[in-house]
Amino acid sequence: MNRLLSNARVLITGGAGFIGSNLVESMLEAGNDVVCLDNFSTGRRENLQQFFKHGRFRLIEGDIRNYSDCEKAVKDIDYVFHQAALGSVPRSIKDPVSATDVNIGGFVKVLFAAKEARVRRFIYAASSSTYGDHPDLPKVEDRIGKPLSPYGITKYADELFASNFASTYNIDVVGLRYFNVFGRRQDPNGAYAAIIPKFILQLLRGEHPVINGDGTITRDFTHVDNVINANHLAALVEGKEALNQVYNIACGESTSINKLFNIIRESLGRFEKGILKIEPLYGPERAGDIKHSLASIQKASRLLGYTPITGIEDGLHATVRWLRENF
Repeated sequence: MNRLLSNARVLITGGAGFIGSNLVESMLEAGNDVVCLDNFSTGRRENLQQFFKHGRFRLIEGDIRNYSDCEKAVKDIDYVFHQAALGSVPRSIKDPVSATDVNIGGFVKVLFAAKEARVRRFIYAASSSTYGDHPDLPKVEDRIGKPLSPYGITKYADELFASNFASTYNIDVVGLRYFNVFGRRQDPNGAYAAIIPKFILQLLRGEHPVINGDGTITRDFTHVDNVINANHLAALVEGKEALNQVYNIACGESTSINKLFNIIRESLGRFEKGILKIEPLYGPERAGDIKHSLASIQKASRLLGYTPITGIEDGLHATVRWLRENF
C-alpha cells in the first residue's frame, strides 16, 4: 500500500503543469491543503479547472523569478514540492538565457524563501539530463558526466544549490531525478511536446511520426504515477541517511524509441485498425540528446522505500486512453 502525505500544508510550484497538476490532485485527495504557484508560461489552466472550487486549494498566479511571489507562496507552508521549470533540451539550446533564469534563478529564490519561512522540507524535481556524457549503465546517483545541454546544466546547478543550502542553512532537501516522465495531462501540442503524447496524437490524426535518429536510442520511460508516489515518499522519509540526497525515479527498464512506437501503435490499433499500417519516418538525431538512459533505482528503493507502481506498457495503454478521450 502506498504511503501518502496527509494533513499538511503544501506548496506545489508549477502546479498547472503536467507533473505538477497530477501532484496537486494527489495531495488534495490525500487530505492536504494545497497552494499552487504558476505563471502559466507552460502550464495550462485546464489542468487545474477541477480544483478551483475545492475548499483546500488555492492558486497564486505568480512567477518564481519574482522573490515576493515566492515569499507569498511559502507563507505557513510545511512542504514545498518544486516542479516549476522550463523543460526541454531543444528549448534550452534555442534559449539558454531563459532556461538559466527560470531553472537556476527561480529555483534559488524559491529555495531561499522556503528556508526563510522555515518549511519542514523542500522536495524538488531534478533530472536524468544531469548524467550527461557519463557512459555507465545503469545510471547511479553519484556517478555523473558533463551535461550535454543548457537544460542539463541548470538541473545540475540546482542540485549543487540544494546541497549547499542543506549544509549552510540546515534545511531538509530531497532531489528526485525524473527519467522521461509520461502520462495523463501531458500536452501533445507545441514545438517541445514530449515524444509519447506527440506520437499518440500524430497517430490518431493518421500522420507519420518522425523518430530522431534510427530509433535505437533508449530511455527509461516512467509513468507519472511513479513520480507522484516518489514525492509522497520523499516528504515522509525520516533519518539523516535518507535526507539531503538525490534519487533516481524511474522504472529501471530500458525501452528503445522503435519499441515505444510499436507499443503505442498497437495500443491505438485496438481502437482504430488503420493505425496499425502507419509507419514512422526517420530524421536526424537531436543535438544535446544522450544515446542511452537507464536508471538504477536501488538507492530510492533502499532509502525511500520506492517501488514503481506502473510499468511502461500499462502506463502507455493508460496514456493512450486518456489522450483519446481528451484530444
